[in-house]
Formats: sequence, C-alpha cells, structure tokens
Amino acid sequence: MLNMVAIALAPTLALLIFIYQKDRYDREPAKILFKLFIYGFFSTIPVYYVEKFLLTFNQSPIYIAFVVAGFTEELFKFLITYNIAFKIYEYNEKLDGIIYSVFTSLGFATAENLLYVLNQKNFVYTGILRGIFSVPGHMLFAISMGYYLSIAKFSDDKGNSYLTRSLIIPIILHGIYDYILFSRVYGYFIIFIAFIIFLWKSSLEKLNVYVSESKETFEVKINKHK
Repeated sequence: MLNMVAIALAPTLALLIFIYQKDRYDREPAKILFKLFIYGFFSTIPVYYVEKFLLTFNQSPIYIAFVVAGFTEELFKFLITYNIAFKIYEYNEKLDGIIYSVFTSLGFATAENLLYVLNQKNFVYTGILRGIFSVPGHMLFAISMGYYLSIAKFSDDKGNSYLTRSLIIPIILHGIYDYILFSRVYGYFIIFIAFIIFLWKSSLEKLNVYVSESKETFEVKINKHK
C-alpha cells in the first residue's frame, strides 16, 4: 500500500518542487499555495459527479475529451484559482498566476492519480505512465491558464478576452490530449508524443517569459536599495 501511494505521489512532488523553485525572486505564501492545492485535491469529488452526469448524454470520444474531461476539469480548476487568488494582495507579478494555477491543478492531479493507481492491479505500470504523461499534462494545461490569467489581471483594459482565454486554452489543450488517447486514430502514439513535445515547449516558453520578468523586477528593487 505504501509503495502504491509513493508511486502516485512522486510525480506531483517532483513537479511541485520544479514549479516552486521557479518562483525564487518573490515567493508566494505557503498558506495560499496549500489552500489552492487542497481545494484542487478535493475538487475531484464534485468533478466526478458532474462528469458522471455528462456521460449520460453522449459517449463519443470527442465529447468525452472536450466536454466531460476538458471542460469540467479545467472549469473547476479555473474557478478555484480565480476565486481564491485573483484579487489577493500577494498576486503582484505575472509569474504568480502560473504558480497559483499549477498548485491548484497538481492538487487535482494528485487525487486523480491516487484513484487510478490504487485501483489498478499493475499499479507500477499505471503509476509510471501517468507520472510521465498525465500528471505533467495537468501542470502544462495550468501553465497556459496562469499565463493568460496574469495578462488579464495586469491588463489596462481589464483583460476580459484574456480571462476567457485562461479558461478556453486549457480546455482545448486538455481536450486534444484526451481525444488523441480516446480515439486511437491511426498513428495516434506518434501524434500523441508530438503533441506532448509541443505542450512542453510552448508551456516552458510561457513560464520562462514570466520567470525573466520576475528576475528583472527583483533586480530593479535591489538596485534601488543600493
């Protein structure tokens, strides 16, 4: 049992460390990050019932991928991040949006991963595959959410279109990810790997833009106090 839990939690822990160390110049309060993570974790409960209800209408791969999974899961993550973090004082730079979104998303991914791994006989195989693809996938969707959420927050025109993008883009990315897996189209594995590479590349580019901005802001503050 302990081995199963360890395999389920290991990818989340690694990704939390990865994203947290990116926020080295103006770290977010642990209590906010913990709150986002816990809310993300327990959001799997209402998500389960909503998805179960939506499945009564349609069973097609595209519907399951984009509506049942993509829309439902990303909507709950968005609502948690927006309602808890969007207007707080500590949200004072663009990188914060990504940090907040990722902590919420990895909370969700942790609960989901525990459920999958603990209910599989071959839990090692399931845990490894999900640790390589599914859990990081949730983080990558969240990076796009946080990226556009921050543009919306710091935009002069209130950023309404970017606020919409902070929800729509993750839904689309999540939907594509799941659709490739569910539909099993010809050559789906090659397409899936290509999509994963694209996700990592585009997400890290977004993340690095805000990390650079955070560093520049920090250096300006240091220089002012010299």
